[in-house]
Amino acid sequence: MRFAIKTRPEHTTWQQLRDVWIAADDFEIFESAWHWDHFYPLTGDMAGPNLEAWTTLAALAQATQRIRVGCQVTGMIYRHPAVLANMAATTDIISGGRLELGIGAGWNQMECDAYGIDLPPLKERFDRFDEGVQAMIALLTEKVANFDGEYIKLTDAYCEPKAVQTPHPPITIGGKGPKRTLRAVARWAQHWNVIVANPSEWTPLKEILVAHCADLGRDPAEITCSVNVRIDPDEPLDKAVTEAAAYGEAGVDLVVMNLPLDSPPAAVEPLAKALAPLA
Repeated sequence: MRFAIKTRPEHTTWQQLRDVWIAADDFEIFESAWHWDHFYPLTGDMAGPNLEAWTTLAALAQATQRIRVGCQVTGMIYRHPAVLANMAATTDIISGGRLELGIGAGWNQMECDAYGIDLPPLKERFDRFDEGVQAMIALLTEKVANFDGEYIKLTDAYCEPKAVQTPHPPITIGGKGPKRTLRAVARWAQHWNVIVANPSEWTPLKEILVAHCADLGRDPAEITCSVNVRIDPDEPLDKAVTEAAAYGEAGVDLVVMNLPLDSPPAAVEPLAKALAPLA
C-alpha cells in the first residue's frame, strides 16, 4: 500500500501548514501531500481564515524537497483552464517535477454566489470540464496549442516554460459520478481520487471505471486509485489505520490520510510509524 497526507488550510496559519508538510517530507512512507481548493472554510465559522490553494501549493513546493504536492482537487470553475495550465507548469518547475495536477468540475454554490462566479448546471459544468482538461493537456504538451470547443477556445496559444514532468504533470481527477467523472478519469487521468464511506462503496465505482477503460481501450492499471481516510482526533489512531488497511485489501492503491485540524508537525511521526506495517 501507498500513503499520503492531506491537510485542511482552514482555520490555520501558513506557518503551521508549512511545518506539517515539512515534517511529512521526512518520512518516505508519505509519497504525496495534498490540501483543498476553497476560499471559505468548510467547517466552523465560514467567515474564518482559509488559505488559497495554489499560492500556498507553490510555496509548499519550495519548502519541501521530496514529497509530491497537489491540490485535491482544483475547481475548474474558479480559474480559466489556460491560466490553470500556466500555474501548473510553473508550480511543477518550482517543485522540481513533483506536482500532482488535481482537478474537478467544482461544486461549491456558496463560494460561487459570494464571489459572483457562475456555477453552471451540472451537464454544462461537466461539458466545460471535459473541454478544459483537453485544453490544458494541449497547452502543457504542445508548442503551439489550438482548441475549438463550445466553451473553451485556444488560438495559437503558448504555455512556456513547460513543466518538468513529461508529457505533463500527472492528472488527478476527483469525484465519483459514474457517467461523466469516471469516464473522464478513464480518458485523461493518471490518478483517480474519491471520498467514500467504506470499501463496499468504492468497489462498484472501481468496476465502473474499469468498464469505461475497456470501452476506451485504456489499461486501468495505468490509473492510481486513491481514497481518503479521515483521522478523528477523538478516536484512537488505530481506528484510521484499520480503515486504511481495509481499503488496501479492497484494491485501493493509495490511501490519503486526512489530518485533523490544527495537527502539529509532531503528529506526523506517530502516523508514519502506525502505517509502516501496511506499506
